[in-house]
Amino acid sequence: MYMPSNAIEVKVHDAAGTIVLNRPDFGNALTRSMVQQLIEAIDDLYLEKRVRAIIITGAGDSFSLGADVGEMQTSQESEAPEEDWGADAADFRDLVVRMMEITKPIIAAVNGPAISAGAALVAAADIVVASEGASLGLPDARYGMVAGLAAPLISFRIGAGQAARLLLTGTTIDAAEAHRIGLFHEVIGEELVWARAMEVAKACAAGAPEAMQLTKRLLNETLGEELATQLSSGAVMAATARTTEAAGEGIAALLEGRKPEWK
Repeated sequence: MYMPSNAIEVKVHDAAGTIVLNRPDFGNALTRSMVQQLIEAIDDLYLEKRVRAIIITGAGDSFSLGADVGEMQTSQESEAPEEDWGADAADFRDLVVRMMEITKPIIAAVNGPAISAGAALVAAADIVVASEGASLGLPDARYGMVAGLAAPLISFRIGAGQAARLLLTGTTIDAAEAHRIGLFHEVIGEELVWARAMEVAKACAAGAPEAMQLTKRLLNETLGEELATQLSSGAVMAATARTTEAAGEGIAALLEGRKPEWK
């Protein structure tokens, strides 16, 4: 059962449930507790019969800037950091797998930057509506880390070639480019993003529930039957990268607002 918190808000309007990432002062960066609450909120909305589609969006000017860097630094300094890194990667894998497993459509209403783990959430959604000022980026390698969950998701959505370009260059692309390569399905004015996501949710709700469930199973279980294995491998890669000196330097650079210095 989802327990309400200030960091995750859940609302139900008509046939749609909306999950709001609500840490606008921190760019909606994801803490460990938020990841667990997201899983619980998705499960609760899945069980709510009147909810036919789920919208995920961010409060303020960001969708999500990724994992909380402060927590990452605390893990680096803990007595058993490897346990934290492995648990973090496994929990986030469970979240994106759950997003794809549930048989109700999930719509990402991207109201601003979606970076690293935020980009993975976008790629795990079935349909993406974005504002003109939204962006998407995977700068993980620039900070000594690996976008282990985003990589297979984006490759699944738009192909390995485009995924390689985003992952290896670490470039953040604007909404127009994300739309051109197929990561964003619609781009509209910022003030219209949630309203348009609601329209898409209503369009999904017009289909028979059983047909929608079978269709999503077809898309994500049959066509993406190898994806779960790839996501597990990606979680291992992400956790392994965190054991390196480069990751320690990258996290320190993020906290200090400077460029990393590689040895």
